[in-house]
Amino acid sequence: MYFLQDFLPIIIYILLIILLVVGIILGIKAITALGKVEKVVDDVNKKVESLNSFFSIIDFTTDKIVSLSDKVIDVISLAFSKLFSHKKKIKKTKVKEDEE
Repeated sequence: MYFLQDFLPIIIYILLIILLVVGIILGIKAITALGKVEKVVDDVNKKVESLNSFFSIIDFTTDKIVSLSDKVIDVISLAFSKLFSHKKKIKKTKVKEDEE
């Protein structure tokens, strides 16, 4: 019984020291991995910034195309609305003439 009281704390301390050393090693490896990831992210960021002007040109072009198509659709819808409203006016005048 006295043997276990003396021996078990020594085993627990040894296991805790091993766990602490393993934790320190894993922490150092994680820090180095984060450094490598940071370098990759910086490289990707530089490449994306180099494409920024290209994307702005595409954005400008699509905005102009959309505005042009909106104008065309407005003209077409205005023409149809005038065509159909003219027919309604003709029908209204015919109905009034028939009533008189």
